[in-house]
Amino acid sequence: MNPMDRFRLDDQTVIVTGAARGIGLAVAELCVHAGANVAIIDILEQQGEASAKRLAEASGKKVRFYGADLRDWNRAQSVVQEIGNDFGSTQVLMNCIGIGPNTEVLKISAQEWQDVMNVNVNAQFFIAQAVAKSMVESGGGSIVAIGSNSGLIVDRPQPQAHYNASKAAVHQMVKSLAVELAPHKIRVNAVAPGFVMTDMTKDAIANSGWLPIWEQNTPMGRMAKPEEIAFAMLYLASDAASYVTGSILVVDGGYTCW
Repeated sequence: MNPMDRFRLDDQTVIVTGAARGIGLAVAELCVHAGANVAIIDILEQQGEASAKRLAEASGKKVRFYGADLRDWNRAQSVVQEIGNDFGSTQVLMNCIGIGPNTEVLKISAQEWQDVMNVNVNAQFFIAQAVAKSMVESGGGSIVAIGSNSGLIVDRPQPQAHYNASKAAVHQMVKSLAVELAPHKIRVNAVAPGFVMTDMTKDAIANSGWLPIWEQNTPMGRMAKPEEIAFAMLYLASDAASYVTGSILVVDGGYTCW
């Protein structure tokens, strides 16, 4: 066996949440290149359908889209069942859903706080729990979540107390899941990106003038490309990381070194 084959996901079923665009889409595309069949889950149905169709046509792999609001516990359970019926057992979950509004702490409403927690924490947990149940039955698997360096430090200058708190919660959730699921041969890890050039950050950049500050505070002097985060997630999902669980892999261009 070629040792580099351990980075591949040949004929495995990978669920990627939040993959209609952004980091999730880059992850789905990389998984297809690594040999996987991919189930995309997103609330953005039109974009999700188009992304799944494009990836399937380009790769020849099985790629399907499932519209689902994962803030709903029941829907998280049912969509995993649907995917199981269509694909068989799932070996990998790439949990890429998240939102990041920028609001000053004194102006955050109760609804906005709940919205961030519902997407970034609750939805991530609901789908991870549902997939973990299926992985227990099939003999194991790997779950990789999107955290953030904002779960480790307070990024500046944007105001985002709710986002920071949600990502710290994701990191602790990942560690807790890793401990409890290890006996079932399920590994759970997270990637903690710094600033990544996605549609979400482009909107913030366009109206804020924050980009020069972000770049100045990053030793590598630039934002990440979505595929640079995807490669880190692929490593954690693959057999190349077979002894890695409960880890938060920081991919932030050195931002948290200062």
